[in-house]
Amino acid sequence: MSLPHTHGQTLPGGDSPERAAAKETLWRLSAAAFSHPNPELQEAFASGRFHQAFNEAWWAVTGQVWPRSPASPDFSSLEAGYIIAFLHGRKGKPLASLLAGEYESLLAGHTRPVFMLNVTAFYSHFGLQAATQDEGHHDEPDHLASMLEFVSVLAHMEARALTRSQDAAPYRRAQRDFLRRHLLGLLQAIRERLRDQDGLDDLDPTLRQLVLDLPDFGERLVTELEARVGRYHDPDARSGSSDVAGEARSDSRRVVDQNLWG
Repeated sequence: MSLPHTHGQTLPGGDSPERAAAKETLWRLSAAAFSHPNPELQEAFASGRFHQAFNEAWWAVTGQVWPRSPASPDFSSLEAGYIIAFLHGRKGKPLASLLAGEYESLLAGHTRPVFMLNVTAFYSHFGLQAATQDEGHHDEPDHLASMLEFVSVLAHMEARALTRSQDAAPYRRAQRDFLRRHLLGLLQAIRERLRDQDGLDDLDPTLRQLVLDLPDFGERLVTELEARVGRYHDPDARSGSSDVAGEARSDSRRVVDQNLWG
């Protein structure tokens, strides 16, 4: 397998700001790809600019080359495939919703409002909020694009801390928890739903590759993060033992206490 020509033979160190910045790039580009398509995205796919940027970051994090996919023939085809897969489907319903709250299996026994509170609690802890004037996912903090953008911000904070020789563990714990608690399940559910309904062929090839690759990539990152900052403990899991100090807990409303990343 040949390496990207811009990198040579040396990978960024696993604890380096460069590698954390590459994670930021991967999540940020993925967020752009899963927002409602626009002509600029089609041009980035067709020209190869998206693949070049994504591939460089993918190599920096994984040491592997990300497959180059052909582009949709035009913007109309890109948008039509996105709408069929994620918005209106073949019978008026999406084949795979991009909203985590639409999947009963992801609610973990919560009501939808409490689930949404848990998602937005992550954002607000870091002084963020879901987009309210963004095309395609107005007021939808559980939209895949919003969640991908959030983990890109956490990776940026990790990179900044490492650049300043500060403790990056809080941002790594937040990535671990958000990936395991919310984002990974959504990525896996989307891939499974599209496979079950033969919906992958409707998508632009680059989007299809992202659907296939991001769940496994996220799993590898969680394994790496757990090795660095400790295992994730599910606050919804019932246990006879007391809570482990420093891990997430839930109150009577089952809203996660997320103060462990201060």
